[in-house]
Amino acid sequence: MTEKTMRKVFLMLAAGLLLTTSCNQRIKVDEGIQVVDSEGNPIDVASATEPGKVCVDIALPGPQGQTVRVRDYVGQNKLVLIDFWASWCGPCMREMPNVVKAYDLYHGKGLEIVGVSLDKDKDSWVQAIELTGQKWPQMSDLKGWDCQGAQFYNIQSIPANVLIDEHGMIIARDLRGEDLINTIAAQLQ
Repeated sequence: MTEKTMRKVFLMLAAGLLLTTSCNQRIKVDEGIQVVDSEGNPIDVASATEPGKVCVDIALPGPQGQTVRVRDYVGQNKLVLIDFWASWCGPCMREMPNVVKAYDLYHGKGLEIVGVSLDKDKDSWVQAIELTGQKWPQMSDLKGWDCQGAQFYNIQSIPANVLIDEHGMIIARDLRGEDLINTIAAQLQ
């Protein structure tokens, strides 16, 4: 068995042992972070990131150090799913096959996914991207629960996601499993 295969097996076994449905952590938005709308007006993240609201842009480093921005994908695609996850999160690893399935089924029809990792260790983050087959853009500031992107979207537990339409409107939050697949399918019809 190769080292890569052993890592994958270990990751899947570790994920299977965790019985919780999400990794929870209370996040308090850092006083130094100010989230603003497209006109520069301050917004309250708790209410501003619910369905029916305009999405908040996130710009963080990608795995190769390049800046990845959510706004670069909104408007270029019919739907954008911002997927909040971490390599150390068992429930995230159990949900990832559903996210990969959604991407494989609907990327060619207008879906893009942007991953936002709450990892602190770059090597673990990059290995998990490869092992789980995530082919979409990724970003992380490697600050764990202090991730600015997670704070901007008031993420309290992971896995979490936000589905955005081509006009930048939030359609849904926290879709999982078949609900994720069905909601994306309905939006792309």
